[in-house]
Amino acid sequence: MLMLRGAAWLGAATWFGLVVARGTFWDARGGSLRAPQPGRELPDVYAIVPARNEADVIPRTIRALRAQRYPGRLSILVVDDRSEDGTGVVAAASGADVLTGAPRADGWTGKVWALEQGVRAIRARGATPIYWWFTDADVQHGPGVLAELVTTAEDEDRDVVSLMVQLHCETPAERLLIPAFVFFFMKLYPFRWVADQRRRTAAAAGGCLLMRSEALERIGGVARIKDALIDDVAFASAVKSDGGSLRLELTDDSESIRPYETFGEIWSMVARSAYTQLKYSPALLAGTVLGMTMLYLVPPVATIAGIATRRPSVAAPGAFAWTLLTCAYAPMLRRYRTSLWLAPLLPLAALLYTGMTVDSARRHVGGKGGTWKGRTFTPAAK
Repeated sequence: MLMLRGAAWLGAATWFGLVVARGTFWDARGGSLRAPQPGRELPDVYAIVPARNEADVIPRTIRALRAQRYPGRLSILVVDDRSEDGTGVVAAASGADVLTGAPRADGWTGKVWALEQGVRAIRARGATPIYWWFTDADVQHGPGVLAELVTTAEDEDRDVVSLMVQLHCETPAERLLIPAFVFFFMKLYPFRWVADQRRRTAAAAGGCLLMRSEALERIGGVARIKDALIDDVAFASAVKSDGGSLRLELTDDSESIRPYETFGEIWSMVARSAYTQLKYSPALLAGTVLGMTMLYLVPPVATIAGIATRRPSVAAPGAFAWTLLTCAYAPMLRRYRTSLWLAPLLPLAALLYTGMTVDSARRHVGGKGGTWKGRTFTPAAK
C-alpha cells in the first residue's frame, strides 16, 4: 500500500504537469486552416493515392478528389499496389489515372514504395508540381480541403501541412479505442509543438499530407524513409530535422471511410507498428509499459483501493489523477460525438493499447512485426 500511495502521488503530479505544460495536447477543437481569397491562383499540386485492396471504398475517394474546389491545377494518380481485389480497375472506372505498381523493392515498405513509384512516374512525364499531396485511399476529403492546405502552406511558409482526419467511430470497439488513439497521439506529439520551430517535436498524419516539392528534394526524396512503417512521422521528422516547418491539425472536413468493426481489427492495426515507434528497443518498451501503468492504471486502482481500505492518503491522489485524465480526455470524446461516460474508462483503453504494444514487440521478435494486408515487412532493429 505504501508503494501504491507513492505511485498515486507521482501519477497525480505527472498528470498536473501534462495538463498544464504539455502544449495543450488535450485541446481537441482543431485549428483553422487558411482559405484562399476569391480570385487567387494557387500553384500546381499532384495527388498520389497509394492503394492496396481498396476496391470497396476508392470510388468515394476519387469522387471527393475530383470534386476539389481548387483554384489551380490538380492532377491525381492512384498507385495500385498489386491489389488482389481489382482496385486499379475500379479506380480507373471512377475516372482516376492509375499506375500499376511493380513488386516491392528490397528494403522498402509497401506504402512508401507505392509513393516512390508515383513520384517517379510523375517526374518521368516531365511534370513539376509545387506540392505533393499524399492521401490515403480510404479518406474522403471535403471540397475545400486542398485549397486550405495549400493556402496555409503558402501564407505561413510551411513545408508540410497535414490533417488528422476524422476517423470512423461508430462501432463499440471504435467508440472505446479510436478517440483514445487520437488522444494518445496528441499527447505524444502536441500539435502546438509540431508547429514550433524551436522544438524538435515532429509529426504528420499520413491520411492527408501536403508536402512542398522542394522539401521532398531537400530530404533526399521518398527514399529517405524507404523502410519506415510509420511513414507520416518519418516524413515530418526528416523535414523538420533539415530545417523545414510543419503544421498538423485536426479536421472535420476529411474523414476515414474505412470502419474497424471489431477489437481484433484495431488490435492488428496498432500491433503492426507500435514497436516501431519504440525503435525496437526493449528498454523503451519496458519504460512505456511502466509509464502507461503509472499514468492510467494506478489512478483508478489507488482510488478504489484507498476507499476500500479507508486510506485517504492513497485514495485522494488517485482520485485527483483519475479526475484530471478524465477531464483531459472529455474534449476528444465530444469531438467524436461519443458519450462522456466513456471518459473515466480511458484507463481501460490504455490497458488495451499497452497490450497491443507488447504484442507488437512479440510479433517483431517472431518476424511478423510489419504484417498488413497480407504482407510482412520487419526491418532490422536500429
